Amino acid sequence: MDTKYGTEKKETENKLLNQEITLKNVESSRQQIAIISIGIILVIVACMVFILNKQNRTKQRINKQLAEKNHIIEEQHKDITDSIQYSKRIQDAIMPSQHVCEEILPDSFVLYKPKDVLSGDFYWLEKTKDTIYFAACDCTGHGVPGAMVSVICSTALNRSVKEFGIKNTGEILDKVRELVLETFEKSESGVQDGMDISVCALNTKTRELLWSGANNPLWYFQNNEAKEVTANKQPIVKHDNPKPFTSHSIIYQPNTTFYLFTDGYADQFGG
Repeated sequence: MDTKYGTEKKETENKLLNQEITLKNVESSRQQIAIISIGIILVIVACMVFILNKQNRTKQRINKQLAEKNHIIEEQHKDITDSIQYSKRIQDAIMPSQHVCEEILPDSFVLYKPKDVLSGDFYWLEKTKDTIYFAACDCTGHGVPGAMVSVICSTALNRSVKEFGIKNTGEILDKVRELVLETFEKSESGVQDGMDISVCALNTKTRELLWSGANNPLWYFQNNEAKEVTANKQPIVKHDNPKPFTSHSIIYQPNTTFYLFTDGYADQFGG
């Protein structure tokens, strides 16, 4: 019995020992798994930190480049805006001021609202000893290109009246066309720019108004009746079959109102 008891005790001790060894092995495995997991997590975190740090540096570099480009764009925009504003002052200088218009033509008004800062449309006014010349002009294009053409056309009008002394409105337009074509023929690029115009020569003593038009008509109200004088269907530009411009003479009564305009009204969106 002692031998049997000793054997059973030994077996029990061996089982307990094996269980303890197994538990230690399990615990060791758990510790190894935990260490490996923590290591993997640390590696992942390190990679994420590296990637985020790299992305942040890239983002900072891109933001710096964008800030530099934005600064350059702002400077260029300022230069362009300043140039356009200065060009506007030059264009305004070739047109009579409101004060001059009211002084020469007291019962007149001008509605001038360019679509852009610069405009291809302009109005013109010149006075000689006994005649007042005025016109509404629509040059090809708008903005900067239109404004450049307007300077050329305005100069041609001034030369026709002041330098060449032409008084007849049809002959004025003939001369303006000649001068404009002469200017553009110097270019090798084949410029086809010009203008439509409605021009008047008003003699306040005889109450006679001479008028000619290139595509743009004349409207006037006399005795509460609206009348239209149609223009020649040809612009002030290089034309396949140019014809002399027609001069129309109107002997007007008191309280007659004349309207000169470009196609800017008809071209408005919404009718």
